[in-house]
Order: sequence, then structure tokens, then C-alpha cells
Amino acid sequence: MAPKRQRRSKSATRRKEKGQPQGIHPLALTSATQELFECRADEDVTRESPYKLLRKYAVIQDVKTRAGVSDFSPVEQIVLDYAEEEILLVFDKDSTYGQSFYLDLTADAKHRLAKLQDPQLFEDEMRETPEPKKSTSLITEKEIEQESVKEREKLRMKFSRVQVEIGTTVALSDYNVADSKHNYVEFPSYQDHRSFIRVMQRDCGIQAVSRLRSDATQTAWKLKKNDFTQYSPQELSQEEKEAILQSESLKNFSMSVTPRMLLALQQQEIADVFVDDFEALGTAAEAGDLPGQTSDLLVLHQGFTDKMHTKDRKISSVNWHPTIPGVIAVALTTKKGEELMESAVFGSQPSFIVFYSFSFPTNSQLLLRSPGDILCFEFCPSNPNIIAGGCINGQVVLWDISAYVTCLQGSQPSGTHSSDNKETFNFDEKKVGTPTVDFCAMSDVKATHKARITDIHWLLPSIQVSAAGVPVENTTSVSVQIVTCGLDGTIMFWDLRVPTIPEQPLAGTKQDPQTAGTSWSVPQAFTHLRSTWRPLFKIDFRGEHVPVKFSTDLCTCQRNTAVKEFSEALPDYSQLRIHPANEMKVLEDINTKFYAGTEDGELIYSDWKLGKDESGQQHSPKPLFCVGAHLMMVNTVQRSPFFQDITLTTGPLHFAIWKEGVTEGPLVKSQWSGDECTVGCWSLSRPAVFFIGKANGCLEVWNLLESSIKPVHVQTHVTSSRITCLKPWAVSLKKHFLAVTNDLGVLRIFEILRTLYHPVKNEISRMEKYFDMEKNYLKFWQEKEKLWSKEKKVAEKPEQKKVEPSRSAKSVSTAEEQELKRYNDFKMLEESILKEMGL
Repeated sequence: MAPKRQRRSKSATRRKEKGQPQGIHPLALTSATQELFECRADEDVTRESPYKLLRKYAVIQDVKTRAGVSDFSPVEQIVLDYAEEEILLVFDKDSTYGQSFYLDLTADAKHRLAKLQDPQLFEDEMRETPEPKKSTSLITEKEIEQESVKEREKLRMKFSRVQVEIGTTVALSDYNVADSKHNYVEFPSYQDHRSFIRVMQRDCGIQAVSRLRSDATQTAWKLKKNDFTQYSPQELSQEEKEAILQSESLKNFSMSVTPRMLLALQQQEIADVFVDDFEALGTAAEAGDLPGQTSDLLVLHQGFTDKMHTKDRKISSVNWHPTIPGVIAVALTTKKGEELMESAVFGSQPSFIVFYSFSFPTNSQLLLRSPGDILCFEFCPSNPNIIAGGCINGQVVLWDISAYVTCLQGSQPSGTHSSDNKETFNFDEKKVGTPTVDFCAMSDVKATHKARITDIHWLLPSIQVSAAGVPVENTTSVSVQIVTCGLDGTIMFWDLRVPTIPEQPLAGTKQDPQTAGTSWSVPQAFTHLRSTWRPLFKIDFRGEHVPVKFSTDLCTCQRNTAVKEFSEALPDYSQLRIHPANEMKVLEDINTKFYAGTEDGELIYSDWKLGKDESGQQHSPKPLFCVGAHLMMVNTVQRSPFFQDITLTTGPLHFAIWKEGVTEGPLVKSQWSGDECTVGCWSLSRPAVFFIGKANGCLEVWNLLESSIKPVHVQTHVTSSRITCLKPWAVSLKKHFLAVTNDLGVLRIFEILRTLYHPVKNEISRMEKYFDMEKNYLKFWQEKEKLWSKEKKVAEKPEQKKVEPSRSAKSVSTAEEQELKRYNDFKMLEESILKEMGL
């Protein structure tokens, strides 16, 4: 141990002799430590550049990581006590202090060491303080004045508009921003994908509460004694009353109040102070046509379906009962019936017309049995107990439900009824279920349609037609005639009365097996029609056109189906007779023209009056005009309930609105929207509103006062399949329904909201002006097309132009002037009509 102490003392003495400053700590650094701190000898640090600054944090981490193996462990405490963040490490090439490296752990020693080792280290970095120099002018004052820029006087300018443009009229118009996307910048909302701070802890408070419970208390009536109180007014004496009446204050009050009271009474008598001016102007939200309304305008009220009778069937026709509120009937047709048509085997599966009621929506109330599938039916307008239907085999069928009215009036459910008809023998009286009514009359097979009947309508009770198609007066005010349309190309007129000379069946002919087999169940009201019911006359279009739907002004199909009162004293049809035409009064002002849509998509306009040839034989009239309205079969032909000369037609691709007397084309025609149009119907309360059913189950609501190019509302998912029928019904002025059926046998009733059934102010007159404007535009466009065709023909004859160039140029210029004049006239007419309509 002694030699070590002597060696340590010698080295310390040697360091002091060599002049080691205070704070210098020699270190022996291994090659690993030199690579770690990038201070390799003769590479990172040299004799010329021996200095390296080490981070204090890096040195401490090395000591902690390598512990006693670290080369800085001898000076660990000294480094920890060091105040600065960087430590100066010096490479000692000559090992002046005994090691190749040493640390400078004090700022003073570091600066003193820098001066001792290399006095010129920081001299290069010292900067001399600049001293200002004396300014010497290189040019003269005159030259400076010449180069300087002087400020001139400010100019004053005056701008004004051209005198001609002052006071001119300015035309302003509405501009829809949605029509042009490039005129505005839109910033739609989007989901922010930036990361948000997740709430890991939140302050919240809870409080325990007892469960709610209902308690009741009652005061015990121990002393059962009734008390009562009587009040009497306190009156003045007679002397006091006379004194008040004779007082001057009362007289002055009466004289001052009397003129004001009389004025108030006069104003109340003249004007209604409680009237809503905004509602009278038609500006209320419900009374107007607001395109921004997005809520559903049709609300589902009720749905009906009968799983027993609607399986594998679709609804082909629907009608509301004219007198019993909440009762509706639908005709069920097998889906394969249309393909089989008249070749189908009838009787294999019974066909019915099913009655539903709002009072008992769970099951059907009445069934009408038919000899085959019924494609169309309608209630008699004068006697709602009589129903006429068109069968798939071409026969016309009649039902009488007079004995079953109690089943439909909601007095009791249908499941508790039995047969109440005493004239029909029910051999299965023990069986309780939905009452079934058999048909009471059917047309003769040999004299009826040869294909299925697609449309049927009753004539008005005040009108009847003769065998020649001449309208005559009906003195009985009972609907006795029916019009049918079939795929055999004929339109037939039928009469329910007994002819003047009854027809006898031909000898040797056999009775229809269906009629003979059901004679026991036919009521006595139509016994005169058994096996002898033939059409009064018919209009034959065979070979040229196949009408599918038709509409005439004398039918009841477009009348308002609101609940009406009918006379209970109805005549017996077997007692009515068809009088000769010469004994009846001819109605000259009756329109006998009708529209008919064909199977090929054509719309024909014809007259039902039979004509006579040279030999005096009657023949069917030819159509007055025929136009290709739709590319495929027409499925709706319906007249407006407000304008008898306006007709709505629908086809698979689009719909069109026609005006009687206008042969140039439709007034309004929709564009192909991508979905097939299956049916259409007018609104019963608003002239500008109609509904269009689609094959995808959607329902479009159109309002011509708002837009004629797109629907104002589209009700999606009305049904889950193809819409087959639409039928509106007005219960009252404030209650309107719309019946919608599909090809799955489901009937849905929608309640129409007030926006669609409440008409706006002067809606009928505005629609009249709108139709007149479209009519004038159509005629103008027709004339323009004729002019273009003439100009095209002129352009196709160059030789004629070469022969007479001046004359041709003159005619073309004259034609252009006439066209410009007609166009200006039309624009003036259009502007005047729009001003009158307030648009």
C-alpha cells in the first residue's frame, strides 16, 4: 500500500509542478466510449482541434447505464454538481496531465484553459466596432434638384351615365340558383376525419330517488250533514236609483260614449274584424303550393287484405260505395287469368268482388260471386244496390245487394251473418261466414263481347240513348243504360229495361248452361234479362283499332264520389219499358263525342251516333281523328271533374293531358322518368292536382300550377309492388281519402292532407287560362313547323332558286317577317295572360 501512496503523491506533485489549473480532471477513455461520444483520437479530435463539447445529460445516462464500467464514473458527482448543460472535453495529445483527455468542469477554468493552450482561439471571432465615416458629396446641389421628383397637382375626373339610359325601364325576373351550379359556391357539410380528444374522465352527479307511485286519500265523512249557501244580490233603494239616473255625471258619460258606440256598431256591421287577410289571399302555408314541403302529403289510414280470397290474385278494379261511408269494393283477378283470357276454364276457382269496411277492417263484409274474373265494375248512380261488371269472357254481369245492405252498414260483423235474401235459397244455412251474393243477370254469350271487357260505365240518370245513338231525355231519372268496351274492338251500349217487343229465343237453341244452372238464385228484379240480354247497339272498330279505355261526358265515372242522398222509392226494373225513339224528346245540346285509348297506344276521338249509308243501312262512325298518344297500351282515359273538355291519359312511358277540339297534340306531356306509369286519376277537389301510380310502388303528385315538368311530391313505398288502381273519395269538405291497390291483392287507404285537397284562390280560372295559353302555344308551334317544312322544301329545289333568285329571296324575307310578327303577337298574348293570372 505504501508504494501506491508514494506513486499517487508523486503524480499529484508532478501535476502541480506542470501547472494544472483547478477544475481540470484527466480521464482515460476507451475506444468504445470514444465512438459513443464521437471523440475518437486523431479522427474526431486532433492536436489542431482538440475540443469537444459533451452534453451533461448524455454523460449522466452513460454513468447510469454502464455503472462502474463507465469511464465517467470517477467524476460522476462532479458532473452532477456542474451547473451548465454542456461540458468541455479536451484531447491531450502529449498527456500533459497524465491522460489523453481531461474535463473542464468550471466556466472560469474553461476560459483560462482556452487562453493557456491556444491564445489565438477566440481572436478570430472578435469583431471591431465600426466607426462612422465622414460624408462627402460626390455631386452638386443643382444636380440633386434636377433628379428630384416634385409633386404635381391632383387630377379631378367626373363620370356619369349616358343621358339616353337614364329613366329607362328595367325588367326584373326570378332566378333559380339551382339551375346553374357555376354561379355560386356551395360548402356542403362533411364528416370531419380529424382525431378528437377522447373523454376518459367526466364529472357527473347522481342522486337516488324513490320509485313513482300513485296514492289517493279521501276525507272521512264522520258527520253526515249537508250544508248549502244561497246568495242574493244587494240592490239600491228606489231613491238612490232615481238620484243616479238624474245625475249630471251619468248624462255626460252617456253623451260622450254614444257616438263612439254607434261608430263601433256600424264598423262591425260593415266589415268582419275577425277575418284573416293572409288566409283570404291564399298565402297560408297549407293553402299555397310550397315546393319546399318535404313531409308526406299522403298518410296511411288503413290497409285491407283477405288471405282467403286474395291468394295468388291481384286487384283489377276498385270503387267506393256511393252512400255508405267507409265501404269500398275491389275486384279480384287471377294473375294467370290475363294470359288465359277467354280460353280459361271458368268455375275451377271462384271469382269474387270483395267488400271492405272501416268499421271491421280485419275481414271482408260481403262477397259477390261472378262466373269469371271481373276486370272492371261500377255502382249504379241512381241505385247503389245495383252493380254492373265486365267479365274476362266478355259477358256483362249484374248484382243486386239490396238484401245485404245491413251487412255493409256496420251494424254487426260479417262473421255473424247468414243469408237474409228470402228469394234465394241457401242450402248451407248452418255455415256462418262472409255473406255471398250470386249474380242476378248476365248477357247472352252469342251477343256479347268476343274478348274480355276492359272498361264499363253507367250513363247519367237524366240521359238515355236510342238504338241509333241519339241522346234523348230520361223521364224516370233512373240509370238504365251501361257502356262497355272490350278487346274485340267494339263499344256496346246496354239497356236494363224490358224492350217494347220482347225478344224470344230461337227455336232449337239451348239455354246458356251457366245461366240455367244459377236460375234458382237470380232475384226477380232482372228475370226479364235472362238469356235475352243483348246490346242496344254497338260501335265497331274491328280491323282498325282495339279500344281499351274510354271516357265520355255522359258517364258518371268522373263525378265526385262524396256521400249522396238517394231516394228510397226506387222503381222496379222489370216494370220499365224501352219506348220508341219517336216518342222521346231529343236532346240537341248533348255532346256525343268520346275519347278512347287503344291497345297500340293510340288515342281516338269519335262519335257514337250511328251513320247511314246510301242504302239507308246504319253503320258505325269512323274516328274523327287518331293520334299516337303513347308507344304502348293506354291504361287510363279520364276526364277532369272540373273541365269536361280536359282528358288525362296515361301509358307505360308517360302521361298526357288533352283538350277536346285541339287536334294538334296534347297540352301537357311528361317525360320518361325511368319507371312505368300504370294508372292515373284526377283530384276531386283541386283542378290542378292529379295522381300517377308507378310500377315500382311509388305515387307521384302533380300540380300544374306549380310545375308541369316534374311532380311536386313523390310518395315512395306506397305499396311493395305494382300499383294497379287509384280511386279518390271525398267524405266531407275536410276529409279526403285515396284508395291504392296493387297486384298482390292489397288495398291501402291514404288520407289526403289539406295541402292537396284545399284549392287555392281562383284555381279554376287560373287553370282555364293555363289551358288556353298551352292551346295557343300549341297552335303557334304547329304553324311554325309548317313554315319550317315549307322553307325546307324551298331549300331542296336549287334549280328553281337559280331561275328566280330575286323572287325566292323576296318570298323568304316576307316569310321571316310574318313569322317574327306572329311570334311577337304570341309573346304579347302570353305576357297578358300571365299578368292576369298574377304570375
